[in-house]
Amino acid sequence: MLDLRPVGFVIGYLVMALGATMLLPLGAEIIMGGRDAQTFVFSTIVTVMTGGLLVLACQSSNINRINIQQTFIVTTLSWLVLPFFGAIPFWIGSLNASFTASFFESMSGLTTTGSSNFTNLNDMSPGLLFWRSLLQWIGGVGIVVVAMVFLPTLRVGGMQIFRSEGFDTLGKILPRAAEIAKSISYIYLGITIACIFSYLLVGMTMFEALNHAFTTVSTGGFSTYDASFGTFSGLPEYVASFFMILASLPFVRYVQLIAGTAKPLLQDSQIQTYLAAIMIFALVLVLYRLTFSGDGGEEAFREAVFNVTSIMSGTGYASVDYNHWGSFPIALFFIIGLIGGCSGSTACSVKIFRYQLLFASVRSQIKRIHSPSAVAAPRYGGKVVTEDVMSSVMSFFVMFMVTLVVVAVLLSLTGLDAITSISGAATAIANIGPGLGDEIGPAGTFAHLPDTAKWILSIAMLIGRLEIIAVYVLFTRSFWAD
Repeated sequence: MLDLRPVGFVIGYLVMALGATMLLPLGAEIIMGGRDAQTFVFSTIVTVMTGGLLVLACQSSNINRINIQQTFIVTTLSWLVLPFFGAIPFWIGSLNASFTASFFESMSGLTTTGSSNFTNLNDMSPGLLFWRSLLQWIGGVGIVVVAMVFLPTLRVGGMQIFRSEGFDTLGKILPRAAEIAKSISYIYLGITIACIFSYLLVGMTMFEALNHAFTTVSTGGFSTYDASFGTFSGLPEYVASFFMILASLPFVRYVQLIAGTAKPLLQDSQIQTYLAAIMIFALVLVLYRLTFSGDGGEEAFREAVFNVTSIMSGTGYASVDYNHWGSFPIALFFIIGLIGGCSGSTACSVKIFRYQLLFASVRSQIKRIHSPSAVAAPRYGGKVVTEDVMSSVMSFFVMFMVTLVVVAVLLSLTGLDAITSISGAATAIANIGPGLGDEIGPAGTFAHLPDTAKWILSIAMLIGRLEIIAVYVLFTRSFWAD
């Protein structure tokens, strides 16, 4: 019989940790004279006590050993339970938000999606603004650990190809997770601090710098203003672009760099492809605007680099309403949002390495057609890609597209138009943030969507953030068989 005590134990500790972090926005409320101090006191007590009771109830001598079955459950339930508690301050605070809206915002934060259904951010209490940003920062470091420890072990979506990086954690997942989380946390914190000081140097206030550093490094995209990054122009956009790119690169390369090995970082084909894609898409956008609207110069280049980086990394900041740039830029942003950043980073969506493997497989098939007797196995990083990796990658692509279609259809059944339904489904599953159109586009919010649509999108965010198959496997009969 499946022992769920290790699952409850881990989730209990995570809930307690989340409750402890609520003291930070409480401090912001007190320092800045906000009106939600009592909200965070109550939320902290409820969250910490609930997590503590769960830990006490699930103590087990086998807590340091967790099997594959339990790992799948922990991974999925963590991203389902934590948003529930993360929603409490929004729900009982001065926003007077419904639980649906609060849960949507919390799920969007922890999955670093960045889709917001709150308006009038300029008037929101500092503690709630800081809590939104902090949720994304926590979710960012959390997903890096999941991507580096759990997903390779679970052989999800081709991620097992990265087990050769030293993450062979089967049978000792929790101790290894703690070890890697510690290393990653130091790097993550260091990049965040550097981002804070950089934002301060280009004119942001301390509160603005803290919030935007949290949501930049997590590639989350929440802002403290309704105009998102449109509140800032010039140097802040370059700073944000730089740190969004840093956060979109594999964190294991930073671990290796600190250990004194720069070669993996410089020679990683995934990184090279990602950086090249950003520059190519940005230049295409600049040339398009210069040709068809006469927009050129430094401003056009800056806006192109910033918005391409923001969408491709899944951050979701918007410095301008690019819906006004024409149909081609809109289509381009939709496509690059489905590409994503590098594996093992805070970035989301399909990920660059899967497209590399897909194209490697296509090249291999074409070569076999021309030369049937030739040995044409697909290769990645100079190594032959095994059949199980390619099968996992292909399964991911199929399930990604099936999920996209299903979610879009479900959204359309709630009364949303085609553009909102399709782009909403894509932005949720790929964890991008803004969709297309006037309602959920870069200048809009998800506030006016019906509650049913928000629940559908919340579930889609969870599925997309955990690489789809890690969630779907829980609904198979064989998974629960002894």
